[in-house]
Amino acid sequence: MLTMLRKVFSILWQAINGLRRLVMSLFVLFILVLVIGSLGEAEGPKVPKDGALLLNLDGVIVEKAKTKDPFEAFAKELQGNKEPPEIQLSDVLDVIKNAKDDNRIKVLVLKLDDLWTSSPDKLMTIGDAITDFKTSGKRVIAKGDYYTQAQYLLAAYADTIYLNEDGFMSIDGYGRYRTYYKSLLDKLKVTTHVFRVGTFKSAVEPYIRDDMSEPAKEANKVFLTALWNQYQDKIVALRHLKPGALDALLENLPDRFEAAGADFAQLAIKEGLVDKLASREDMDQALIALVGEDKDDHHYRRINFDDYLSIIHPKLPMTPQGPKVGIVVAQGEIVDGEAPENMSGGDSIVALLRQARLDKDIKAVVLRVDSPGGSAFASEIIRKELLALKKSGKPVVASMGTYAASGGYWISASADEIVAHPTTLTGSIGIFGMLATFENSLDAIGVHTDGVGTSEYAGTTLTRPLSDNLKRIIQANVEKGYDRFLTLVANSRHMTKENVDKIAQGHIWIGAQAKELGLVDKLGDMQLAIDDAAKLAKLDHYKVVQVRRKLSPKEEFIKALFGDAAKVASGLQTEQNPWLGKLMAVLDQQVKPLVDMQDPQGMYLYCRDCGFE
Repeated sequence: MLTMLRKVFSILWQAINGLRRLVMSLFVLFILVLVIGSLGEAEGPKVPKDGALLLNLDGVIVEKAKTKDPFEAFAKELQGNKEPPEIQLSDVLDVIKNAKDDNRIKVLVLKLDDLWTSSPDKLMTIGDAITDFKTSGKRVIAKGDYYTQAQYLLAAYADTIYLNEDGFMSIDGYGRYRTYYKSLLDKLKVTTHVFRVGTFKSAVEPYIRDDMSEPAKEANKVFLTALWNQYQDKIVALRHLKPGALDALLENLPDRFEAAGADFAQLAIKEGLVDKLASREDMDQALIALVGEDKDDHHYRRINFDDYLSIIHPKLPMTPQGPKVGIVVAQGEIVDGEAPENMSGGDSIVALLRQARLDKDIKAVVLRVDSPGGSAFASEIIRKELLALKKSGKPVVASMGTYAASGGYWISASADEIVAHPTTLTGSIGIFGMLATFENSLDAIGVHTDGVGTSEYAGTTLTRPLSDNLKRIIQANVEKGYDRFLTLVANSRHMTKENVDKIAQGHIWIGAQAKELGLVDKLGDMQLAIDDAAKLAKLDHYKVVQVRRKLSPKEEFIKALFGDAAKVASGLQTEQNPWLGKLMAVLDQQVKPLVDMQDPQGMYLYCRDCGFE
């Protein structure tokens, strides 16, 4: 089944890729003329004196924004098939930190309508930066037509929250729902062979069940409740509400909604979730009163996030000299071989760790993990390179982001120290293997496989049943992998295998629980991990650098040139169906792990349940 799906998606991608290059060839000269012309005319953005910094975050917040194929980005923009932009977390933090001490910036304005669903750890990390910004005496104002649950978590850090008088808010807690395929596979007569260890290792359930098992429900409810409590406690503290205020609202939502005149905006202000209801014009006038009017567009005087970032981060920054703490980011599914930056290719991450090991100026490394795991083989080669880095005398601190579970925990376990955010999803210590065979499917349409071999294992294909002996071998291999996982954690965390097994079995924990269980050392953000890595390396003065694959001068030129071309293309076309892009992104999120994970032994350290909505 996995092989067939990969072939189908491969054919589809080839067709799309061909269309992409055709469109690009038709328009590239036109766009290049526009870009070159604009480069000669543009003066560059300026920061208005006593103006506002508009934090208009548009897209998905990630640990490391991938370096896009410029032709691909350009063609997609022209076709209106726009992927959600990636906003690098460190860029947001740098912008806020710089604005705090910039005497030209008077107010920070949060406009979050276009911020896609983001994880609590990243939002709270940005929130901490906003809290620090406010120590300068400058105000923070949030304005929006609506707030999703994620957007509101960030807006809650503002001094004043405006909501459109005709707007709404969506706070509904956390849930975990998946699609199950067993009945479909039965109808197609696909035989699914599952090999796993761990009571709560439920990644394969969609292929062998039509519903979530009770152990999986139990485990998911534990981490979802803990995560929700973290969210609710933060909102209660920031908005000075009664403890459990959000639970009380959700328990009596119909009554409270009707009491507010069936008006979401009125409900939000009655519950103390926002401060003021206003039209867009009224919000604008309130900001004009604070920072003055822009004479060109007659809105309030401001500079937006992208423009301010371009000022503080030049396109061709100088490489800092002297001692450094290097950051290596491992995000997305862990797969074998090379992979783009939104995934953790085993060879790709190993190359970055080796680059850090051989760089004489890098004295310590922070491995930033934001991954639910994946290939067991790739996870192990990453871990062994981490051991080589430690052996060279450079301390390594693992910093956990949204999730560092299963394979994500495997690659973190051997670090000198592990720092997790209180909301990080981690653990999921378990392993599984899965194969699908199609002998019954083919039999139903009159196709059969037969022949001879020198052993029962010769000629094993997905068109023949698995022999009982082969099943025994695969299961034994999976069980050995689980035992190795327990041993790895026990040795790294100075625990007994028996104690590790009690908290393993595929169970998911949030960072706060993992700290109590001994799976992590400290709770905090990446800055804490950087500080601790520097201390371990005995550094007093140092620079922080993100370790990236070095681009050739030619690649740098093409990236800069066509990056601007893609922006121009974006301005020329209007998205007729913005919802389509979001739908495709959701579908891609569901299907991509199935297509990309190709472990040589078919064994996976993957936490499929490490998600929430």
